[in-house]
Amino acid sequence: MASNQGSAETPKILLNSGHEMPALGFGCATFNLPPFDDLISILLHAIQIGYRHFDTAPTYGTTEAALGKAVAKALESGVIKSRDELFITSKLGIADAHPDLVLPAIKKTLETMGLEYLDLYLVHLPVRVKPGADMFNLAEGDVLPFDMHGTWKVMEICSNLGLTKSIGLSNFSCEKISTLLQNSTIPPAIDQVEMNVGWQQRKLVPFCKEKGIHVSAWSPLGAYGNFWGSNAVMENQIMKNIAISKKKPVSQVKFH
Repeated sequence: MASNQGSAETPKILLNSGHEMPALGFGCATFNLPPFDDLISILLHAIQIGYRHFDTAPTYGTTEAALGKAVAKALESGVIKSRDELFITSKLGIADAHPDLVLPAIKKTLETMGLEYLDLYLVHLPVRVKPGADMFNLAEGDVLPFDMHGTWKVMEICSNLGLTKSIGLSNFSCEKISTLLQNSTIPPAIDQVEMNVGWQQRKLVPFCKEKGIHVSAWSPLGAYGNFWGSNAVMENQIMKNIAISKKKPVSQVKFH
């Protein structure tokens, strides 16, 4: 997710679910997580300086639990007056991408975070793997059959039960979204995908716009300095020249 300070000025996007989502969010995925208490402090500081949109997942180690603690501390200290001031996203883990496992998974996430509801719950990937499989280093036999329609039907139940205000997808292609829409009652609110100046998703963006699905970017800076992605965005000379001309850092250069 893209990150920025001063969320009081951050525009909001009206999703097809009828709920608003801050356009800029604090992504919780990183390599080599800091110690748990430090992570809580980092997330609490983010709330203090104005972030209101947070994106986490069970796959991201202890970030769900740390974010829940940070939200509780923000409420206790009066930094925020209500949980409703925050927009919190989490995801269905790929080992739980099965109709029988969706409800237990979202309930576990809510319990871990100490929350009554999520603002957005995403199917993390259009794939299912064996429990304990490493999504970054899958071995032969780790991938299991994925019942996309059955899984989405239970995602719809999560929405109808009020466990999440909106439901959506992550890393789904145009073809997979088309297939899902054939049998869905509630359309995905967003599709969260890798998107940046070097990978602009020129087929997916107009497709989703036509379907009323918002496209949200992960790694909008190209995962700069992390263990995935590359430095191709932040070290791009054209981007650097634009940033210099605007007297802004490269990270604040917009592309359309």
